[in-house]
Amino acid sequence: MNSVESVCVAGLVAIVQIGAVLVGGPLLLGVMRKVRSRLEGRRGAPIHQPLLDLRKLITKQRLRPFEASWVFGFGPVILVATVAAVAAISPLATTRPPLGQSSDFFAIIFVLLLGSVFLALGALDTGTPFGGMGSSRAMTVGALAEPALLVAILAMSIPAHTSNLPALVRIGLAHPVVIASPARLLALGSFLVVILAESGRLPVDNPSTHLELTMIHEAMVLEYAGPDLGLTMLGESMRLVLLLGLLVNLLVPWGVADRPGALAFVIGLVALVGKVLLAGVAIAVFEVFSAKLRLFRLPELLAGGFILAVLGAVTAVVSR
Repeated sequence: MNSVESVCVAGLVAIVQIGAVLVGGPLLLGVMRKVRSRLEGRRGAPIHQPLLDLRKLITKQRLRPFEASWVFGFGPVILVATVAAVAAISPLATTRPPLGQSSDFFAIIFVLLLGSVFLALGALDTGTPFGGMGSSRAMTVGALAEPALLVAILAMSIPAHTSNLPALVRIGLAHPVVIASPARLLALGSFLVVILAESGRLPVDNPSTHLELTMIHEAMVLEYAGPDLGLTMLGESMRLVLLLGLLVNLLVPWGVADRPGALAFVIGLVALVGKVLLAGVAIAVFEVFSAKLRLFRLPELLAGGFILAVLGAVTAVVSR
């Protein structure tokens, strides 16, 4: 395969992975809402309802606060752009994504955080009390969750001698004993806690609440409307499915394509959809039987995630 063909194949892989995250994010939210509705004895909206909501929002007029600057409008765009960029180079359907050698786990998390930071800045830019309250709470949760995530990445990187994300997935495929090691399991447990915190799921935040004094993420996007609100909803759903995809591939890497070829890539894509779907259903079932923690109890949960990450790192160092 010459260089031109390699570039074309890499571009196609990136487009397919971005498209899978783009469409899969809203559909995953629809599945999770459907599962919750069924368990609560309700019929619920159809699975594709989030896609219908996005189509309706895109056709509406763009309304922005008079006092807001360019930061307010750039927040949703940066959120979607950062998630799409990470999805293109992440080992979702294949362990050989484009620019895979540059897919450092620490760098990927930093890029994803840019979207969260710009969204918080956009909420602050409006000058409204609820925007400031939501941004303050979101940054507080992020400040408590990010150390746990960084230590969890360190715990997974020590046994593998690399923080390259495709390499971590390939090592799991080649050496399944690494996945069953206490260091990897403790780190992934911490990663799951961080995913629930960063995506605003229970018990950290209630995505279906509209009570101003208790919501975190909803308070940040309260001033968005029309296409801006649609981009925000799309970016959040894309980030959820992306993080869950990384989690399941690090925990259960089987099915991910580890060799070139269209058939292997299609199998990896189908395996990714199945694993993320099961993870989303499990989270939805957990949310039905759990309640939102009080704001002052969140540090206890996130501290537990940090302790799991530290134990994973210590175990990784000791077992070397």
